Amino acid sequence: MRRRHFPPARNMLPAHLTLFHKLPGDRWPQIHRDLAGIAAQTAPMLLRAGAIRFLGYGSAYAIESDALKRLRVQLAERWSGLLERQDAAGFSPHITIQNKAPAADAKALCAELRAGFAPFEAYGTGLLLWHYRGGPWEAAGEYAFTGTT
Repeated sequence: MRRRHFPPARNMLPAHLTLFHKLPGDRWPQIHRDLAGIAAQTAPMLLRAGAIRFLGYGSAYAIESDALKRLRVQLAERWSGLLERQDAAGFSPHITIQNKAPAADAKALCAELRAGFAPFEAYGTGLLLWHYRGGPWEAAGEYAFTGTT
């Protein structure tokens, strides 16, 4: 859906669920250790796409998952002094289908998606860390969920 509807010039990453928007680069060794440790204790988690959310200039799957919320809280508490305002604020999990589209196109697609939407489930299987380098994104870490709880 993302490849079909996201403006191609802006579609730099695969479909994803953003936990944090900006983490401090000077703390990357700590961030890598934290992500590796938490992923090793975390089992793959059930994610439920329960609705289509309108983003103003796009649409997203609204994601429901208590396990995901607990994971996000755990990381936010660990990094409380490192987070900027956007990441310290509330968490509203979603997977973006379309963003930064013209308003009329965004509204039309949202209506179309809502009309044909049926909730579905998927699994979160790990964490990815990306580094933004002023244009292209660079993969900076991959942490599979290997826990059993």
